[in-house]
Amino acid sequence: MPFGNTHNNFKLNYKVEEEFPNLSKHNNHMAKVLTKEIYGKLRDKQTPSGYTLDDVIQTGVDNPGHPFIMTVGCVAGDEESYEVFKDLLDPIISDRHGGYKPTDKHKTDLNFENLKGGDDLDPNYVLSSRVRTGRSIKGFTLPPHNSRGERRAVEKLSVEALTSLDGEFKGKYYPLKSMTDAEQDQLINDHFLFDKPVSPLLTCAGMARDWPDARGICMDLHVHYDSECFTVSIQAQRQQDLPGLGLQAFLRWPIEAIFKKHNHGFMWNEHLGYILTCPSNLGTGLRGGVHVKLPKLSTHPKFEEILTRLRLQKRGTGGVDTASVGGVFDISNADRLGSSEVDQVQLVVDGVKLMVEMEKKLEKGEAIDSMIPAQK
Repeated sequence: MPFGNTHNNFKLNYKVEEEFPNLSKHNNHMAKVLTKEIYGKLRDKQTPSGYTLDDVIQTGVDNPGHPFIMTVGCVAGDEESYEVFKDLLDPIISDRHGGYKPTDKHKTDLNFENLKGGDDLDPNYVLSSRVRTGRSIKGFTLPPHNSRGERRAVEKLSVEALTSLDGEFKGKYYPLKSMTDAEQDQLINDHFLFDKPVSPLLTCAGMARDWPDARGICMDLHVHYDSECFTVSIQAQRQQDLPGLGLQAFLRWPIEAIFKKHNHGFMWNEHLGYILTCPSNLGTGLRGGVHVKLPKLSTHPKFEEILTRLRLQKRGTGGVDTASVGGVFDISNADRLGSSEVDQVQLVVDGVKLMVEMEKKLEKGEAIDSMIPAQK
């Protein structure tokens, strides 16, 4: 069920230059790549489910950019989008993921035993850790494109699979439409529950249609303040937070095996890894974020350079649009595609440990120049 401006046959009555979007004030990966030649080549194509080029680019057309991050500017509507529109998406993926080539193969490693040192971060500096990722269920279209019935079918399948988990992953499903306002507000404030998307990057893509129909969260409301907690957000394109210091917890997630038992695996291929709506999340879709206190290091003139060399990125603890409070930052992996889940979490673990040691040196008035890693 197409969401966007998809009347392709009618559009062919107009020349390419008459349909080509005005991207003169745009600063996103899509705007950098899309040319009239590419637009002309792809504008009459669509995926088997009916997703078109204009559906792909609409969010980037409507949103010129972001003040803090280089946005992607496009979304996929189904698994086939990455093949049908590869002339556009391959260069965008390369631009976003450091030169990742169409012939490259992604690495996947979910063996938590390969992760070293994820449970001994200094609690005097590391306040919490959160790991999120997303998974798309094979056989369904993606959130910008699915119909109400399809979205409800995804919810039904997800709930059936998730509620069959036990042990440390056992939980109960809470649909948003049945939650009280007080429950929602508390969980949103505690960063467990996603709020209704208001960002134009999501609303223009159609991901907030029919909210809150077929959206919910699977967790144990009574124990979510424990040192480790597992929650899954349905129809939000992400697994929500894992507070605590045990970054290995995500890698123990058995969810794919559960879905395969229900005859639905996850979208994955050896080139792109796990297939997700936004090209920025291809590969692992993983962001391992650590809230770490770095008041001295964060004012050091080479702080940004250190982050870049460690392949890490920073944001405020309240999200991408927020600033640090008291020198506390959310530090996470910059890469998603081309390296494995274990490799990406390991970068966070090793990088945060190094920065904590730098912070301790600065507290003593000592130099840290010799600790700064070489350019990778």
